Amino acid sequence: MQIRELDLKELYTVYEVVKQLRIGLSYKEFEDLIYDMRYMEYKMIGILENDELITYAGVCIQTTLKNKRHLKVFDFITDEKYDFKKYDEIMKEYLYDYSKTGMCESIIY
Repeated sequence: MQIRELDLKELYTVYEVVKQLRIGLSYKEFEDLIYDMRYMEYKMIGILENDELITYAGVCIQTTLKNKRHLKVFDFITDEKYDFKKYDEIMKEYLYDYSKTGMCESIIY
């Protein structure tokens, strides 16, 4: 098992899982939106097993007056073929560490 930031070459792999969360989102629209979100430093993070994406989180570090510096989780899904309780917990632990590395005060789901 590997947890890492995904790159733009892996968009099709990401889409196969994200479409379970964002029903009705076409691949073309998904790809366009991912490119549009680059300005905000949107990061795609995944749990992979043998190059198969199990859990996906789309996140970025933001700073606002209300929440100060925080990790905003925009998208979070575990592929329906897997045990979501197990992998959701693994991803949440990773995001906690990721937020601390980014000097965030909190995580907003």
